[in-house]
Amino acid sequence: MLIDWFTVGAQLVNFLILVWLLKRFLYKPILRAIDAREKRIASALADAEAKKAEAQKERDEFQHKNETFDQERAALLSKATEEAKAERQRLLDDARKAADALNTKRQETLRSDAHNLNQAIRRRTQQEVFAIARKVLTDLATTSLEERISEVFIRRLRAMDGKAKEGFAEALKTASEPAPVRSAFDLPTEQRTAIQNALNETFSTEVHIRFETAPDLVSGIELTANGQKVAWSIADYLTSLEKGVGELLKEKDKPEAKPEPKPEEPSPKQGANEYGT
Repeated sequence: MLIDWFTVGAQLVNFLILVWLLKRFLYKPILRAIDAREKRIASALADAEAKKAEAQKERDEFQHKNETFDQERAALLSKATEEAKAERQRLLDDARKAADALNTKRQETLRSDAHNLNQAIRRRTQQEVFAIARKVLTDLATTSLEERISEVFIRRLRAMDGKAKEGFAEALKTASEPAPVRSAFDLPTEQRTAIQNALNETFSTEVHIRFETAPDLVSGIELTANGQKVAWSIADYLTSLEKGVGELLKEKDKPEAKPEPKPEEPSPKQGANEYGT
């Protein structure tokens, strides 16, 4: 078999021309197109990565915000719960205090009412007892008893001390009217004369007096002048006793206190507004 070298050479030249043409007009554009595509793809990938990174960042920020929001919500909820508990406790305490105050006030009112009732009963009992005593003594009083009382009254006049005597003498001197001598019954002439003589001797002067009857006196005689008084009567003893009982009841009504040593006090004088007692 013979080889046609011309034909081989021509075909080789044609092949080389074809390769050059392909390289120049086809392969290089394709490579450039491929490079450009790869660059676009790389740019798109880079852009996608950037967007992915940005999306991840935004996702992280959103998640962080959600976590912060959850924490703040939990804190606010916890605070609101604590405040609600505190307010509930405060309302309960206020209600308890109001109930305690109302109960205390009610107890105080009951104690006060009971105390006032006891005091009223004591006062009424005291008044009734002394009223009965005065009534009994008034019913038992007789003229002869009044005569004996006048003798006691005269002894009391003569027993007046110097200071009391001076004060009463001054009152008698400055009196514009005769001094009244009051008694429950009309005194006999002998008793009136004895009283007049006792006054004149006691004050060393003529004492002007007038005799009056006073049914309100309970077995007694009294002489008054310018606010001064010398007297003796069972009523004075009753008044003194009634005053002492009243003071005793007042002391008993006072709230109890710790016992403290008290100095001894003299016994109360018998007969209020009297001289020589």
